[in-house]
This record gives sequence, structure tokens and C-alpha cells, in this order.
Amino acid sequence: MKKDKKENINKENEPRLQPITDILETNFMPYAMSVIVSRAIPEIDGLKPSHRKLLYTMYKMGLLKGDRTKSANVVGQTMKLNPHGDQAIYETMVRMTRGNEALLHPFVDSKGNFGKQYSRDMSYAASRYTEVKLSAICAEMFRDIDKDCVPFTPNYDGTIMEPVMLPSAFPNILVNASQGIAVGIASNLPSFNLVEVCDCIIAYLKDRDINIADYLKCLDFSTGGYAIYDKAELESIFLNGRGRVRLRAKYNADKKGSHIEITEIPYTTSAEAIIESIIALVKSSKIKDITDVRDETDITGLKITIDVKKGTDIDKLMAKLFAKTPLEDYFSCNNNVLIEGKPLLLGVKDIIDYWIVFRVECIKRQLRYDLAKDRERLHLLLGLERVLLDIDEAIRIIRNTEMESEVIPNLMEAFRIDNLQAEFIAEIKLRHLNREYILKRLDDIKDLNNSIKEAEETLKSRTRIENIISSQLMEIKTKYGQPRKTEIIYEEQMEEEFEEPAFEDYPVRVFFTKDNYLKKIRDIDFKQDVDNKFKNEDILLHEATSHNGAELVMFSNKGNVYKSKLYQINDCKPADFGEYLPNICELEKDERIIYIAITDDFKGNMIYLFENGKGAKVPFKTFWTKQNRKKMLNAYFMGSKLLYLALLDEKDESSYVAITSDQRALIFKSTDITIKDKRDTQGITLIKLKSGTKVTEMLPLENARLKDVDKYRPVNVPAVGKVLSDKDKKRKQVSLFD
Repeated sequence: MKKDKKENINKENEPRLQPITDILETNFMPYAMSVIVSRAIPEIDGLKPSHRKLLYTMYKMGLLKGDRTKSANVVGQTMKLNPHGDQAIYETMVRMTRGNEALLHPFVDSKGNFGKQYSRDMSYAASRYTEVKLSAICAEMFRDIDKDCVPFTPNYDGTIMEPVMLPSAFPNILVNASQGIAVGIASNLPSFNLVEVCDCIIAYLKDRDINIADYLKCLDFSTGGYAIYDKAELESIFLNGRGRVRLRAKYNADKKGSHIEITEIPYTTSAEAIIESIIALVKSSKIKDITDVRDETDITGLKITIDVKKGTDIDKLMAKLFAKTPLEDYFSCNNNVLIEGKPLLLGVKDIIDYWIVFRVECIKRQLRYDLAKDRERLHLLLGLERVLLDIDEAIRIIRNTEMESEVIPNLMEAFRIDNLQAEFIAEIKLRHLNREYILKRLDDIKDLNNSIKEAEETLKSRTRIENIISSQLMEIKTKYGQPRKTEIIYEEQMEEEFEEPAFEDYPVRVFFTKDNYLKKIRDIDFKQDVDNKFKNEDILLHEATSHNGAELVMFSNKGNVYKSKLYQINDCKPADFGEYLPNICELEKDERIIYIAITDDFKGNMIYLFENGKGAKVPFKTFWTKQNRKKMLNAYFMGSKLLYLALLDEKDESSYVAITSDQRALIFKSTDITIKDKRDTQGITLIKLKSGTKVTEMLPLENARLKDVDKYRPVNVPAVGKVLSDKDKKRKQVSLFD
């Protein structure tokens, strides 16, 4: 009996096993959602909760106007909304200050040492020593907040109401950079120039079809430097919310060429990281022209000084430093934003759309607030108007009423007004019972009627509300706009330094298959009488003879181009299947390579033929870049299905045929297609299509197996084509990508 009891006790003390899925759902998921929704990801006003709580606290403290106060006072008051430690709150404030220089348009006007965005080791002073107030631009963040333009919610203990979002009369989410790391999701929002953003949205409100890139030239950061213009990456940021922009430091050299001064650096790095990387290069003897490097940052701003040997080519040295140190770095955009409590990856265009919706609702709420106040005021004045018609009677009623409590009922009965109107009349001072006061109140009635009518019409008109947004943005741009801090440079303006790694160059044979295998075989290992193996049912699409130092250019079905040197691809034996390109190129889901070209000089033209009957021809040199880029976006037009592409010799005059779904054919030459310099051009129309039809085949004439060839040659291109003859209708359809 005792033994059984002891066994039961032991079983009770054993830990209860739970499925890991239950633990994740009950413990981890609520925490993860809390971090995503309530801490790390900004909302459409561009603020995280910690920033919003701190700024609203300063606003309620009256720090939008007046003198600065000690930072410690603000930190203490913020704890009423943000129950975190004082150090965490103070660190949040530091990044928003003018002194820290982390934001293009700082929210906090500061006095004292707040460290620097560009320095890793420069510590900020304690909160008891520094002073702060709100910057002038915060007036736009709080515009009309006291007019119920945004919803409010109770704070953590239910004692104070705080705004769910700030009204943000300008798109702060695009103007000030923001970074956040949540659980399983991160956000890295870039900053753009305020003037460019305002101009862009004003134009967008007039015409939704504008090209955003015409207004937002490139990213703009508080640390200045250069942004290297990359059209494809910027378009990806504008449309998809992801992409990266190359940033480069700004430098100048003295006339004697004895030293270099770095005065502006990429937003993503620090002076200490740059100095450490330069020292490491010098110690490893990879750079021998530098004699000393030191940080000379002072009250005037950042300065890194590099002493160099006499006769050093400064431009070539800087090109090496850009290639090997954080003097050149990337800002990777990851535009995750909370929209109605859900994290969404948004392109800049989507952010603008959501911000406009947000501002429209703010203005509607503000108009409804003002409208309710005007109607309330009008209601009181209409009661006063009735009384003013016989003011002597009102005075007589008040004078002859014995009980004070009966004054209101007697006025209500005599003039047929309600309680609110009677209270308002009874409170009028005796000194106001004169002609001037009476006439002014009657004029107020007229003004209020006009104001109410105007507000009601505005509330019904989206166009009017958008005009208000435009006028506010124009006002903000004029008042707070500033020139770009980050200058834009283009690839052709730059000196690049790329060291080709040592490799053995030798003749090779290259084979590319439909299943995306690439086989590179040394020419000495390739024997005609040895079986060259491929996977079962795989088809050889391309075979070429080249050398190990040539460049491999690969086109994908997603409109991207991937580049690699042949020496970076492993050598294979004839018995091998080859290298699987999706692994080498890190292709996206459902992406595959559809064509390869091997080149040394990027001579020739790429020809593209599309399902919509159009063809494009682009110089192959458009895919050459100074820097060693492995991926290029928007390699060709994606608005119609691609049926054929190939690299042609510059003097090529080959003939091609287009065959339509309604059994018509047209033969044209490559010379009929004009050359365009834009990689993703849609080209020109080659065959005119009837409604509801499309091109089913576009291919070289010799591959089409047509019998009546002369029948399908038009006098001029474009043309409608000729109906296929009976014997040509029986031919087997050929497709490059099936």
C-alpha cells in the first residue's frame, strides 16, 4: 500500500509533457505578435509606439513652444505612457534629437551631448545634463490632434488617453529612416528628401499614373555622402518595398596629395568601423600607400584623415578603399509597415496610397469635429436671434422672475427655445445688450451657415479633401524643405576597383540544358567519341566553345539577368550531369534560366520576340557594368509573354517568322526591328493582331519548317500576315520554353 502511494507521488512530480505546437501557440505566439504590433514595426505615421508615446508626452508638457526642459523630466513623464526603464526611454529620445543627427528632420530640438549617428563609441550624456523641446516640424505631426482627427486609447493602467497614431500632416514614414527587428520579421525604412516627397504626392494626387521615379530621385540620409543611382534597384523599392542602394563616402584631398579627408560617410556605418578596416588592410600589406589614419572629428563635424605616401594616385587608392572598406556600403530597404495591425511589405507607391487614405480620414474627422462645434454654436445663436427680436421682453422676464431656478424655464416658454439656448442667453452680460453686440452676433450666424455649408460639401468631396492635403504639403515643403544631403552620382561617373582573382585560363566547352543544368568541360577532356551524358528526358538547348575567363550571362523567365565568370563554375566530366543553375544563381521560387550567352566584350544585340506581336532589339553592352554585379533586374519587357530571345551579331540579317492563334504567318528580318538603349523596352509592332488573337510562335525561319515561305513575306512591317496554307497548318508547333 505504501509503495503504491509513493509511486503516485513520484508521478505527480514528473513534468507534464506538452506538444511543441501547443507551447508555441500559447507562449511564443502572443509574445511574437506583441513585439511585432506593439514595439518594433512602425505604422503609417512613421512612428513606433515608443516614439509616439514620448513625442505625445512632450506635446502635453507644452514643449512645442517655450523653453527646453531637462531630458530627465521628459523621461519621467513618459513613464506614464511607456512603462519601461528610464534608460530605454532616453535612448529612444536620443535618436530623435538634432544633436544625434540620425534623422533628416529631427523631432527633438536638443542642447548638450547626444552622441552621433556616425560614431559607434561617442557616448551621449546622462539625461540630467541634457535639455530638450519639440522641433518646429512637430507642429505638423500634431496638426489638429485636439480636434479628434485621430482615435485615442487608454494607456497601460487606464488613467490617461493617448493617440493611436499621430496625424502626421506630411509623410514622415518616407522622410525619416526607421529600423526595427521584431520576431521573424524586420523593418528597414529609408529616408527621402522632404521637398521631393511633397512634390511627388502633390503630383500623384493630381494624376495617379505618374512615374514616382521622376520625383523621388534617390534616397537621402542625414549623414550625407553619395547615393549611387541604380534604376533597377530603385524601381524595386518603389514597387515591391525591397531593394538596396549603394552609399559612398565623400572625400577631398589636399593640393599636395599628402592626405585625404573623409567628411561624410554612409548612413549604415561608423567612423570607428572605417578606421579599423583601413588599419587591417595596411597591416596585411594589401594597401601600401597609407602611412597613418586617425579620427579628427570635432565640434564642426566628422573628419577622418588618411595620410598617404608622396606620389600616391588618390583616385585609385580611394577606389580600392571603396571596394574593401565600409567607405562604400549598402542600405537594404525592407519596407514592412503595420497597416491596421497587420505587417505588410509595401512599395513606396503603396505607402503613399495608404498615407493618403490615412490623411483623408484625419481631415474628415477634423472637419466633423469643427462641423459639430459650428452647429452647436449656430444653435445657440439662433436662440439668441429670437430673443434679440424683443430684448426688452427678455429683460422683463428675468427681472420679474422671483426664483433663479425659474429664469430658464420662463425664457424657454416665452421664446420657444430649448434649455441650451436659454442657458446661453441667461449668461449674457448686461454690457453686451447693445446694438453693436447684437449686429455682430447676427453676422456670426451668416458666417457659421457658410462655414457649415462649406464643411458639408468638403466632406462629400474626395477631390476637395485631397486639395487640402496638397495645400498642406505645399505649405510644409516651403516652410521645412531643405536641399538634399546625400548627393546622387551615376555609375559612369565612378572609378571602380575590382581585382580579378587568380585563375587558370584554358579552352572549355559549355552545354546548357532545358532542366537548367550547365556543364563546363575542359576542351582537353572533351572527346567526340565519349558519351556526353545528360539527365533522362533533358534537352540540350545551347552548346558553345569558349575559355575559362569569359563571362556567362543568364536570362531568367522572371525578367532577371544573372552574371558569372566561367572560372567560378566547377569543371565537369562528360559523364556528369553538370551544375544546377538555380543553386548557383540563388533563383527565386518558380524562376528558371531560359537562355545563356557567353562573351568577352559584350558585343552584339539581344533580340526579344513577344506574344503580343512585338519585337525588341537592345545592345548587349547594356548588361555590362563596371562593378562585379551578379544580378540585374528588369532585363527585358515583362508586359507580354516572351516567345524567343537570342544574342545576335551586330551585322545579323536573319529572318524570323510569327505565327498567330488564328493561323496567320508573317516573315520579318532582324533588321526590321529598331535598336533601343532601354533594356526593358517593349520594342515595335511586327505583326498586327486581330481582336482576341495572339502570337503562338516566334522563331527563326529555318526552324519553322514552313513550305510556302514566299507567301508570308510582307512588303512592309508591321502587317497582318497571311493565312497559313493547308500543308503549313499540318506542321508541328515549335516553342523555345515549353
